Amino acid sequence: MKLAQLIAQYVAFRKGLGVSFENDAKLLASFSRAAGETAEVSGLQADRVKAFLDGRGPITRYWHRKHSALSGFYRYAVSRGYVAAAPLPTVLPKQPERFVPYIYSCEELRGLLDGTTSYQKQRIQMEPYTFRTILLALYGAALREGECLSLTLADVDLRQSLLTIRDTKFYKSRLVPLGCDLNEAMLRYARRRKAAGHSQEENASFFVTKLGERIPNDLLRRAFRRLRKQAGIRRTDGARYQPRLHDLRHSAAVHRLTTWYREGKDVQKLLPLLSTYMGHTDIGGTQHYLTMTPELLQQASARFATYAFSEVSHG
Repeated sequence: MKLAQLIAQYVAFRKGLGVSFENDAKLLASFSRAAGETAEVSGLQADRVKAFLDGRGPITRYWHRKHSALSGFYRYAVSRGYVAAAPLPTVLPKQPERFVPYIYSCEELRGLLDGTTSYQKQRIQMEPYTFRTILLALYGAALREGECLSLTLADVDLRQSLLTIRDTKFYKSRLVPLGCDLNEAMLRYARRRKAAGHSQEENASFFVTKLGERIPNDLLRRAFRRLRKQAGIRRTDGARYQPRLHDLRHSAAVHRLTTWYREGKDVQKLLPLLSTYMGHTDIGGTQHYLTMTPELLQQASARFATYAFSEVSHG
């Protein structure tokens, strides 16, 4: 049987079980394209499978994601007699350390926002006030950059202080309430956007370039990298990546959790709310933030100590 046919059969089988299988299905489709349209399941050699797993760059956690998808597929193929054994590597490379996002301090956030007003105005295709409002939205509403740049005028209800985030990373939509300060900043931007003569059609992009076009992700990332360098923000922990635009979202989550701890809130009860707000598929993605900074760990330890000693004193 052709590889592409069996992969389609396997994907249909998994989805028929009610499994959310979109990510693995995409990886298997990529594997099928790499093998070629005429590739037979039984004729695929281990070296070609390994070449797909290894890719062209250094080994990352993505290697293990691909291996997991192929393992499931080949278990299916072996159980139904299409192959005698899976042509997968018997020795797996060590998983790289988990990527640790950069958490911006409040001072660094102020430096970034202040830098947008004077930063290389002639070289950037966005107005400084647009750039600033995007950064505020990414942090203040904990948005992914794609979610932010995909907003249309219809998605932004500033009378109700509400954003509609459609078809997110996990193919779900959600409503994101805006705080008073962020909503006011968005209102100021909307007024300037209208005064500049940009489209007021409901399907028009909310955040636009000087020419009124949707802002490409790459344009925003390049502008942010230059802004970050100008602000003098860089990692000193030897990590592979310098602080990124996406780390604004991580910073928002960590700062919110830290504030809850300081205010004596029940963080475990509030975690599901934060998870829903950020559009996580499960609470595990949100719980990861609890160990992300020394300050959070200190707050959590202090809370546990208070609880433990209280239990002892009442025992």
